[in-house]
Amino acid sequence: MSNVLRVAIVDPDDRRRETLKQLLLGVELVWLEAECSRYEFFADVVAQANPEIGIVGLDADPEKALRLVERVVEIVPQCDILVTSDSSDGSLILQAMRAGAKEFLTWPIRLEDLLAALGRISERRFGKGEARPRGCQVIAVAGTTGGVGSSSIAVNLACALAAREKNSVVLVDLDLALGDADLLLDALPDYTIADLAQNINRLDYTLLKRSLTRHACGLYLLPRPMHLEDIPLVTPEEFQRIVGLLKATFTHLVLDLSKAYNQLDLMALEMANQILMVAQLELASLRNVVRLLSSFKQIEGVAQKVKIVVNRVGLDSGHISLKKAQETIGQEFYWQIPNDYRTMIEARNNGIPLIEFAPRASVTQAIVALAEAITTPQPVSAGGWEGKRGARRRLLWLLPTKGETP
Repeated sequence: MSNVLRVAIVDPDDRRRETLKQLLLGVELVWLEAECSRYEFFADVVAQANPEIGIVGLDADPEKALRLVERVVEIVPQCDILVTSDSSDGSLILQAMRAGAKEFLTWPIRLEDLLAALGRISERRFGKGEARPRGCQVIAVAGTTGGVGSSSIAVNLACALAAREKNSVVLVDLDLALGDADLLLDALPDYTIADLAQNINRLDYTLLKRSLTRHACGLYLLPRPMHLEDIPLVTPEEFQRIVGLLKATFTHLVLDLSKAYNQLDLMALEMANQILMVAQLELASLRNVVRLLSSFKQIEGVAQKVKIVVNRVGLDSGHISLKKAQETIGQEFYWQIPNDYRTMIEARNNGIPLIEFAPRASVTQAIVALAEAITTPQPVSAGGWEGKRGARRRLLWLLPTKGETP
């Protein structure tokens, strides 16, 4: 993928190498291509893997490590070298730079220092234009009760994002027991999130892409496990690594949460840049909005990311009014999705996303406009689809599918 920096590391100190690996796995612009525990083998590893960045730990044998830096720079000049050491001695830093290192970090390595060093290397390699690696926007879609329509919104939102040629989008079904994202897309996946969890240590670009199911609209899908007994394979540690790999590969990651709000769901909320909480204008759903928002305030940084999306607006069968609902939860809705049960259920039953099944339907246009709003740098005022006149006017160029010129 052109939007990541591929990294190889060498350090004979197993503890330090593992610490560095964990730091790198949390960096969205990095793909850990290879690791090595012996200086003698690293030049060959770099020559074969051809990463953009090589990270060399100096302290096990500084002389041998500095000779290695010179060797790598000689045989793979396109690989930028970052070195690490306990020492901040000026003479050692000078020796490393003379050997060809581009950056020098001292232990203990702080994440912000690592990110700054990677950013400087990225800027030197790619400049400040469009060719620079770009981050991934993570969008978590969470329901407030069963049947609220959160999975339908997650799937169709992901398809709307994927319809834009500049985007690469992956949807992960986190309802590991009863998720139906594959059904909504009429997909027959060969691999699931459990398969990725089992093979996380040997994943490369090719295997990762082969493990995902690609829809005609351009969306990639990572579905729930095929069998209930496979659910325990997806541990929080494996899930965190899977998300890290997907973030390093795609521009947008949509996480369709379960209603259990289990450990994986809570991790997803923390990882997300934005959280779309899907509700309906009925008492149980609104009560759960209040409960969830109260709970999210106990998790640092989560409550501030929540945007409430009210679904099926216009369904009159005993539903609470918009005004009363907003008074109940104490804030305005970010977006409104109009009720169009017939169109939605026909699209679901046929396994066709709304942008293909009914591109001009009001429910489709509301979801497409939502996709624009959450990916637009400019803030959009609350009030929902009916209040977003500017977004509605821009729909004509949002609706073409991938490859078409708007």
